[in-house]
Amino acid sequence: MNQTEKIKRRYDRVSGLYDWMEVPMEKFMFSDWRGKLLGQATGRTLEVGVGTGKNIPWYPEDVQLTAIDFSPEMLRRARHKYGDDPLDITFLEIDVQHMEFDDDTFDTVVTSCVFCSVPDPVKGLKEIYRVLKPDGQLLMLEHVRSQHWLTGKLMDVLNFFQLHLWGANINRNTLENVRKAGFSDIEVTCLRRDIFLMIKAKK
Repeated sequence: MNQTEKIKRRYDRVSGLYDWMEVPMEKFMFSDWRGKLLGQATGRTLEVGVGTGKNIPWYPEDVQLTAIDFSPEMLRRARHKYGDDPLDITFLEIDVQHMEFDDDTFDTVVTSCVFCSVPDPVKGLKEIYRVLKPDGQLLMLEHVRSQHWLTGKLMDVLNFFQLHLWGANINRNTLENVRKAGFSDIEVTCLRRDIFLMIKAKK
């Protein structure tokens, strides 16, 4: 079984508990950040790793939303909660590393705490770059490896356990991966020290 299938199965297993497990983080941090990030979405929008649909209530009413996830169980829960949403959302089971969309399809692509678990993050980000229109924007809310020497080393040590328990890496250098994927016009806002970042990148 490859890494993608292993991570997919982990998310399938925890899908029923996922919202409950994230209540503390949502209450104290993420709800405010989601609003700031998603208010910037415009036009035809792709959300990568929609999960159980936590971002959906925050989108502007005029976006045309396509929501993808590689976990069928997470996607099923999102569809159950928001299948009748007035945004008229299209839900699709798709892996960001192998997207079936044409080049230059979307005005906006959104990710939130997704690129910690994509097995090949640069490949996934290159796919996002490909499907964005020439003037399109990437909006990200991600946790990354700290650049502080002690905190960063600690995250490296703990990553092995986090990866095998949950399927997510806590020491990804996601900002550098965004650059490697071809994005150059990048704005970064530090939300909690240098670990939680809001990233806005233009194609």
